[in-house]
Amino acid sequence: MYPSRILRSQHHGEKPNITGFDIRKFAHAAGQPKYDPWENAEKWRYTGQFSRWNRFKHAFPGLGIATVAFAAYLGYEQLFLKDEHHGEGHGEEHH
Repeated sequence: MYPSRILRSQHHGEKPNITGFDIRKFAHAAGQPKYDPWENAEKWRYTGQFSRWNRFKHAFPGLGIATVAFAAYLGYEQLFLKDEHHGEGHGEEHH
């Protein structure tokens, strides 16, 4: 079948597949293995301290504290530090 025909025959808003490979049919044909000998050996990778949430939470240690400290500094700078030279020295005598 020509790719142009596949592109024109979109079904129910699905993206056209010009290769002809259907992942759903492949997954259904492969099925789930009845017995996975490595299942028990792999469980530790996805539980406890190695769970997805814990890996994400500990990916950037100190980021939360650094963000709060930087925001506090920006607030301090905005409220208390004044630029004494703002607007001065931008004339021709400086160039």
